[in-house]
Amino acid sequence: MAQRHEPVTAWVAVASVIIALAAGFLPVALAAAPTVALFDAYLMRVVWFTLLQAGLSTLLSIAFAIPVALSLSRHHFRGKAIISWLFGLPLALPAIVAILGIVDVFGKTGWLGGWFNLYGLTGILIAHVFFNMPMAARFLLQRLESTPAETQRLGQSLGFDKRARFRFIERPLVTSALPAIASLIFLLCTASFAVVLTLGGGPQATTLEVAIYQSLRFDYDPARAASFAIVQFALCTVLVWAATRYPNSLDVWPRLRNKRPTFQGLLSFQATATLAAAACFVALPIVTLLIAGLHATWTSTLLVPAIITSVAIACTSALIALVLAWALAQGVVHSRFPRLLGLGALATLIIPPAVLATGWFILSVKAGVQSHIGPALVVALNALMALPFAVSALAPAIKENGAQNDRLCASLGLKGWQRFHLIDLPALARPTSLALALCLIVSLGDLTAITLFGSNELVTLPSLIHSQMGAYRLNEAAGTALVLLLLAGGLIFVAERRAQ
Repeated sequence: MAQRHEPVTAWVAVASVIIALAAGFLPVALAAAPTVALFDAYLMRVVWFTLLQAGLSTLLSIAFAIPVALSLSRHHFRGKAIISWLFGLPLALPAIVAILGIVDVFGKTGWLGGWFNLYGLTGILIAHVFFNMPMAARFLLQRLESTPAETQRLGQSLGFDKRARFRFIERPLVTSALPAIASLIFLLCTASFAVVLTLGGGPQATTLEVAIYQSLRFDYDPARAASFAIVQFALCTVLVWAATRYPNSLDVWPRLRNKRPTFQGLLSFQATATLAAAACFVALPIVTLLIAGLHATWTSTLLVPAIITSVAIACTSALIALVLAWALAQGVVHSRFPRLLGLGALATLIIPPAVLATGWFILSVKAGVQSHIGPALVVALNALMALPFAVSALAPAIKENGAQNDRLCASLGLKGWQRFHLIDLPALARPTSLALALCLIVSLGDLTAITLFGSNELVTLPSLIHSQMGAYRLNEAAGTALVLLLLAGGLIFVAERRAQ
């Protein structure tokens, strides 16, 4: 085995991330220290609603994902790949785009208008299930399809019926994966910003992330925002710790054969109804948005500047995130302290974007440079938000590349730029392209940073959509959302092709 070495670039990347995080967290801690009121009625109500909507969103997402995953796992049929691809779209769609599609379907003037009160807890739950149910179904499907072929054949030979198969084979797999999936969904819903900001409907449906934004932008009360940020930080720290308690719950089982038999060849009525309902729930907002976007009026003079700004910010932040992620992933694989370096990416989940933005906002206001460094702060925050996705895409590929080529490179004396150019870059071209595409998608769809640091001169596509929706110019918002959807969809297509 090749001897581990300490990549200097990894420690430089970690130091850069720590400095950025400290610059966001320390001003919040100092501002909140004299004003934190743990038993403040409004704060407790916001915390309660944050936990309530996250808990209900998690339960609903998992409850719907389990029958969908079981139906996909038990059957092979034409169109299964299309449904799997469809369930991957919400994971990559900008939140504000999907929200507009949900409004077009479930809003008062939508296809199902009058069935739901979309603005409030109901709308938040619908949006969160739209984003998280497909993700949970894909994770569970991956877990179910990891069943060794020998186990499936043994069940067939023992004459397992549907109930016995679920009890002895499927249920243990599902329950082993649920803790990690539930922790992830709960964390995402707790830190949800765009969904609650757009569909919250007022003070009664406000989460900590949105309360931080309102305290800064509307009340201009940095101390109050800092108090919310401290509570948000503590909550996210506990949730990340809980998620890391189940690091292996999504690991796949070893198997001797790659081909896994299925117990049923044809779709049952129950499976057909389940998959049709899930596919329609995911597809309708996207299709509705496409139709509305094609019939939209293109009168906004801010559309072209917003496109240019969004692309410029996305490209810059994605390149920064990719450089940091490459260094961190190399360190996680080759360093003697992989867990310590891994915290460089994990810390951006522990300290949520709203907390970082609050600290940077306080610093920029005190320095009197808020209006001048707004674009730089948006770029920096987007890069940190994209960092975990880039590291997760690069680290496994770098580990596999090292296992295959480390000894060969050591025997040939290849290192540094020579190894990077001749060995690493060609071998890691696909995962690098995937990581870059993920970073671009995260930055293109971000609404957190731009709402705090944006201005009349600094407008991105998500902030333009949000302002158009706030002014009830839904037709214009649909056109802007179509542009953003095409940009994100093109990146998704390229990423899928590069990952094949």
